[in-house]
Amino acid sequence: MSHSQPGHKAPTTVTISLEGQSTGDAGMQEFRTQVPDWTPDLEEEKIVDPWALPQLKASGPSWKELNWKDRLRHVVIGVLKGFALLGLLYFFICSLDILSSAFQLLSSKVTGDIFKDNIVLSNPVAGLVIGILVTVLVQSSSTSSSIVVSMVASNLLTVKASVPIIMGVNVGTSITSTLVSMAQSGARDEFRRAFGGSAVHGIFNWMTVLVLLPLEVAARALERLSGLVVGAFTLSPGQRAPDILKVLTQPLTHLIVQLDSKVISESATGNVTNSIIKRWCVSRDEMNVETIVVKNMSECNMQSCFPCGDQLCLEKNITSTVYVERCHHIFVGSSLTDLAIGFILLAGSLLVLCTGLVLIVRLLNSVLHGQIAQVIRKVINAEFPFPFGWLSGYLAIVVGAVMTFVVQSSSVFTAAIVPLMGVGVISMQRAYPLLLGSNIGTTTTALLAALASPADKLLSAVQVSLIHVFFNMAGILLWYLVPALRLPIPLAKKFGNVTARYRWVAGVYLLFSFFLIPLAVFGLSLAGNVVLAAVGGPLLGLLALVILINVMQRRCPTWLPRCLRSWAFLPIWLHSLQPWDHVITSCCKCCPQAHDPPADTTIKEAYCYENPAVLDSHSL
Repeated sequence: MSHSQPGHKAPTTVTISLEGQSTGDAGMQEFRTQVPDWTPDLEEEKIVDPWALPQLKASGPSWKELNWKDRLRHVVIGVLKGFALLGLLYFFICSLDILSSAFQLLSSKVTGDIFKDNIVLSNPVAGLVIGILVTVLVQSSSTSSSIVVSMVASNLLTVKASVPIIMGVNVGTSITSTLVSMAQSGARDEFRRAFGGSAVHGIFNWMTVLVLLPLEVAARALERLSGLVVGAFTLSPGQRAPDILKVLTQPLTHLIVQLDSKVISESATGNVTNSIIKRWCVSRDEMNVETIVVKNMSECNMQSCFPCGDQLCLEKNITSTVYVERCHHIFVGSSLTDLAIGFILLAGSLLVLCTGLVLIVRLLNSVLHGQIAQVIRKVINAEFPFPFGWLSGYLAIVVGAVMTFVVQSSSVFTAAIVPLMGVGVISMQRAYPLLLGSNIGTTTTALLAALASPADKLLSAVQVSLIHVFFNMAGILLWYLVPALRLPIPLAKKFGNVTARYRWVAGVYLLFSFFLIPLAVFGLSLAGNVVLAAVGGPLLGLLALVILINVMQRRCPTWLPRCLRSWAFLPIWLHSLQPWDHVITSCCKCCPQAHDPPADTTIKEAYCYENPAVLDSHSL
């Protein structure tokens, strides 16, 4: 006896006929399925786009309905929230600076060991991985680039070998935005948008590497182009551009710790024996006179030499550096090792960073609502009128480059964009060109820093910085110039949808993309190019085959054998994350869990039976 729930119609039985394949009773085969009568109503319901910017409506009475006391109270609260937001941003930027110093303390010796092996650096794949690892370790693409520049200028590294390292530096710098997005994992839709925004930056860098690295190995395109540009101009050493962000943060960060930048650059040669913590901050050059014995008469004349005993002597001026004041920071007189200080700073900076991010997100949700949110959203996501709408994205690239040049840190700029994407102020389509502009802005800063190099190191430093500029410009030409080729956007959205449902995937992506896979490739490169090719070649071939089959399953499933039209023939744990989600969430109760509402299986059956691809892949 059948029972139907109140409010729903009983399902009706529908007979669907299909032409049978060449069987013994060639003719018509029939199967019966139950389709609810209310299924057509689904087409009338609007399907909510999870990537659409949310409606940020104001709560409470409007401004016109308030009296003068309430208006004054709202203005005072708004001003206080603005100052609180600026203060949190300041502490957030300072925590990023301290985090970078902590990683440099932890990895200064490791960085020198990594760069010492020239045989490994001659492998372009190993060079790419080294660039990623070093940038992740020091948490600063500028520091990684300066190490590469100093090595090239000192003839410890060739320009050819530096190109893959610069590509790796570009990939490694996207880890900061990924870490920042994790602070919004508490809300599903916010985490979807924030993590998708951080993923689009990394996907763009990886896709650019996959195209330009083989081209560089085959034709040395970036090396030759940068060499032609350097040779076409007469360069002279200039002055370093003012670091506006450092001027604002140094009063606080220098009270905590100071590092010697000269010793950090020398870590690439592996000659670091002392601590990289700066002890003396004020020095003075003094001229001292030293008397030396003349061994060759051509070294002196009768006016400068004088007799001293049985020999002739010469007075020579020697410049010496006299330190007159010690630094004023917490660890200046500490007896702790660099490793211990690094762990202390790492724990403290991560605590401040995570706390600041959570408070910033909550404050943004409190401030950005109603008319304020609508105005900010319209300004950031504004489009030029037809037919000049295509200029909006390129203007966003320019804005991203200028803003990054002003703050002189791509990490700070991208870390500010990601929370705004999470709360729904910036769309993915607008954040993408802003992040691409940030890539250009950080290379401009490195280029100005290279122009301040000494004359004997100027050409090499400028060439390496130009390689970084051309790499990012080529990526924009590949993945932004043609709208149909802006593939990082849909890929990041799919990735964001997966991480919104299974939030632990974000941690797995972070661990594998920036640590485990680069370390595995680096370890294989130490064994030699033959071992690296023997292990990596089949894995890359299998990955390419899986991607090809996935594309064909979506676009042209009839071209595939019947068994490959879906992954149902594999064990469920090989083509679904649901079993892994059950295992991980049961083992780690503290992980944020996300449960979607149960789907109606009868609706899925109806859509499956209406899908020709599904019908072709099953024996009916």
